[in-house]
Amino acid sequence: MDKPAARSRTAARAPRPSQTLAAAAEKRPRGRPRKTLDERDDGNRRLELITAAARLFRKKGFDATSTRDIAAAVGMHSGSPFYHFKSKGALLHAVMEEGMRSALQRQAQALQSAALPDGDAPALLRLLVRNHFGVLLGPGSDFIPVMLYESRSITARQRAVLTKLQGDYEAVWEPVLQALARAGQLKGPVKLARLLMFGALNWSVQWFDPRQSATLDDLTDAAMALFIHAPAQGKPSKA
Repeated sequence: MDKPAARSRTAARAPRPSQTLAAAAEKRPRGRPRKTLDERDDGNRRLELITAAARLFRKKGFDATSTRDIAAAVGMHSGSPFYHFKSKGALLHAVMEEGMRSALQRQAQALQSAALPDGDAPALLRLLVRNHFGVLLGPGSDFIPVMLYESRSITARQRAVLTKLQGDYEAVWEPVLQALARAGQLKGPVKLARLLMFGALNWSVQWFDPRQSATLDDLTDAAMALFIHAPAQGKPSKA
């Protein structure tokens, strides 16, 4: 007879479901609200933010662009970008880093898909230059001027990451320029030629207007004429 009474007292002390839910709500960490389903779609939303930020940073400048501007451009609440990036500075670095990684991927794909004769350094340089103009001036190129003008706004550690990626990108050009130098076709020492070449090509973002008559192929032809000697007609180039 005593045991049922004990069970009754235990049941009386047990919290009701509503009390349990209330207690759980009190223990829930305070701060940011739960992410919406749209905000949890990290991959796509992150890319949208990077793309929109690159466009706005290029148009208005980093300092003049607010996170509210970026969020509005992709249809998000003003605070939602912070679910994906710790700060506007982190988003700026992501614009630059993702841009460089995309450039590396495009360059690798261009080299893999090219059917060039072995040892044809001029043809290989032409391919690299033409692809680089595509990176600089084609679709998705907003990150380039952002890198050129907003690098002062990132940290030294972030800059080191970008320097490594840039080095990986330019390293592919080095053996091509070396081969051209050995053949007597490169106009200048390899190191200086590389620096001047990238400086000239990158500056095209300042003046190139796609509405004018020049095409990216035209730019490539002009760049090749500036930096290498054409092999003498009827004579094989030096190995």
